[in-house]
Amino acid sequence: MITRSALARRLAGPAVPGRGVLAALDNGELVGWAQADLIGGSVPLDGELRLLVRPEYRGRGIGTKLLEATHADLRAAGATSARVFADPSSVEWAARFGYRQTRQVHYSGIDPRKAPDLPEVPSRVELVALTDVDPRMLYAADEVAQRTKPGDAKISSRPYDDWLAEIWNSPDLIRTVSAAAVYDGQIVAFTRSHGDDAKIWSRMTSTMPEYRGRGLAKLVKTAALQRAGGAGIQGAYTANYDGNAPMLAVNEWLGYQRIATHAVLICPL
Repeated sequence: MITRSALARRLAGPAVPGRGVLAALDNGELVGWAQADLIGGSVPLDGELRLLVRPEYRGRGIGTKLLEATHADLRAAGATSARVFADPSSVEWAARFGYRQTRQVHYSGIDPRKAPDLPEVPSRVELVALTDVDPRMLYAADEVAQRTKPGDAKISSRPYDDWLAEIWNSPDLIRTVSAAAVYDGQIVAFTRSHGDDAKIWSRMTSTMPEYRGRGLAKLVKTAALQRAGGAGIQGAYTANYDGNAPMLAVNEWLGYQRIATHAVLICPL
């Protein structure tokens, strides 16, 4: 998910290799769009992209030109592969360029004002907003989360300064409606909410491996939804791979409704 404000900031920012934004115009009218990104901390470096062409303009080679240009941008930045979450109807088309499907990803949404009651907070666990968290604590937890999350990219590590700029200081990270569970001075579970004052996207929810199975993901996600609902946010969205049964179960308990399912496609560059 990308909000209007986030896209406007992206377009206004400086050109950075591997983070290109391309537009296809027909007599000044936008008919297609593509965006590239690098997956932070991936080793070898992996890229990801989004690509859209208006239905009435498909079949004219616009998507091909956008894809080729996006691939070139990612290669120039050192990426060895490209990942895309694609509508199932485009899988056959993408296969012509070397993409293969590895799994599925499910998108779900909920009105956060309808979030369930907060589960009981375990003894000695403190439930806090990210506004009350030292960024280095979240960085340590996020490093573990990235290495242990399901997915195709192999995440190793990323420098703290890079993480600070891209995650903690990102204008779309809403710390007031993100939550962490703290135990013994460390974050043992957290969820990051990104978006604006109308809708949010859960970009990462994780429990540290030694604390899993205790309901902490359910706890922090409920807290974040309640904070979002209290702030007047009307839509909360998330995505999960089909093999991530524990998180899918948490989202079902929370009341998320599935909106769409996409194919996860990978292409060597």
